Amino acid sequence: MIDSKFTSLLVMSFAAVMLLIGLPSIASAADPYGTWIRPSTGTQVSFYDCGGKLCGKIVAVKNQSRQSEVGTVIMKGAVKSADNQWKGDLLNTEDGKTYSGVVTMQGPNALNLKGCALGIICQGETWTKVK
Repeated sequence: MIDSKFTSLLVMSFAAVMLLIGLPSIASAADPYGTWIRPSTGTQVSFYDCGGKLCGKIVAVKNQSRQSEVGTVIMKGAVKSADNQWKGDLLNTEDGKTYSGVVTMQGPNALNLKGCALGIICQGETWTKVK
């Protein structure tokens, strides 16, 4: 009886350790490629590989008065800077200015896109994956 309890405990402990070891690799498996929607505007951006770097292009807009923005590349040449993070120039189509951009994966269906001016004043938003 003691042996079966010990064996069960050992198996459960092993399973728990394997789960904990596997979680970081599951989290880092998320990537930014695909189409994402910005919740505040309904704008959809396709993030794609461009020569080993990350680029993003507007593919749809909710507000039809912004239809001319479709096709605009808002991020080009972002470089992977850490697990689940890319940094590069980010175009703000609302003011026409380019900011220092940071894309951070928060899970397989959540991407945080942040733009920073002067490296200290930052504003971001968490986007949802469309497809």
